[in-house]
Amino acid sequence: MAKKSKIARNERRRTVVERYAERRSELKEIIRRPSTPEDEREAAVRELRRQPRDASATRVRNRDAVDGRPRGHLRKFGVSRVRLREQAHAGFLPGVRKASW
Repeated sequence: MAKKSKIARNERRRTVVERYAERRSELKEIIRRPSTPEDEREAAVRELRRQPRDASATRVRNRDAVDGRPRGHLRKFGVSRVRLREQAHAGFLPGVRKASW
């Protein structure tokens, strides 16, 4: 079980990313476009730099939806490998079976 503070911090980061996502992508597009005038590009870079660090999507950590485990996360199921195994053995995941060959 992850610390409650780590889980809460990650959720707060998700909300910050969501809040700034649209403007952040607009600024990045202005910066990437070769036809953008230099002064406009510099203004976009300054504005992007003024945004909070947590506005970057790379700062969000994928965590297990049940207990917040940060490693071994499987995106398809939204849980860690440990939780997936437990739920699959218990029959909570339809269509998931142990491999046999």
